[in-house]
Formats: sequence, C-alpha cells, structure tokens
Amino acid sequence: MAFAEHEVLIPRDAMDVYSFLIDGMNLPQWRTGIRSISLASGPAQTKGAVYRQTVAGRAGLTVAADFEITEARPGAEIRFQTIAGQSRPSGGYYLSTEPAGTRVRFALDYQPKGLLGLINTGIQRAMKAEVVQLERLKDVLAVRSAA
Repeated sequence: MAFAEHEVLIPRDAMDVYSFLIDGMNLPQWRTGIRSISLASGPAQTKGAVYRQTVAGRAGLTVAADFEITEARPGAEIRFQTIAGQSRPSGGYYLSTEPAGTRVRFALDYQPKGLLGLINTGIQRAMKAEVVQLERLKDVLAVRSAA
C-alpha cells in the first residue's frame, strides 16, 4: 500500500477553491506532467464526470491516466478514482474553512498488485511528489485573486 498527503492554507473562500478544483480542465495550471486533458463523459464538474487525461511517464512516454469524480460535496470534498493507466490510485481534495481561508488536503492512496508491490518505494516517492504540487495550487489561486 502507498499513501501520501499534503495540505496548504489558501487565502480564498472554500467555494472558490472547490470551484477551481472540481473543474478537471484546471489541472494543468497547477500540476506538472499533464500532457492533455478533456471531458470524456458525464456532466462536467459533477460526480460521475470522467476526464480523459495523459501524463508524462518514464523515459518521456505519454501514459493514460483517465479519472472519474466519485464524490463531490460543494465546498467540502472532491474524491476521484483513476480508471485508466498502469497505476490506478484513488484520492481526494478535502476542504475546511478557517479564519485565514481554506485548508486543502490532497491525499492519494494506491494498492499495488503483483510485482508492482515490490517497488513500493518508487511508487511512494511519486505519490508524494504529486500531492506536494498542492503548493503550486496555492500560488495559482493567489495570482487569480490578485487579478
């Protein structure tokens, strides 16, 4: 099992942060490695929406990493499940309101099967690198609020 999480405090209203996060088309603005993304099926920005995504893989290869939004509670929580690609983590964004803004926690969970379980250290490192990108989200939303 691999698990990683990271949290930041963003000086924005919870609904502003939620609205930005629930729109899968915003991911390339703060997550590196995304090569392409589009809405594949379902209504955008809702539970059940499926996004077709490709990401940078090893040796510069492009890898499928499609995901489905499995839970969407406005201003509070967005959960997703990766449904295409070699590894298929699940995860979520968990929002809580504080006097200084919105605390956002990004968590990823992955249950490797077979031989992938033997390279858990590499998987754990990759997942940690993904959740730490939440720091970039904070910067992107700070610039958007200043504009």
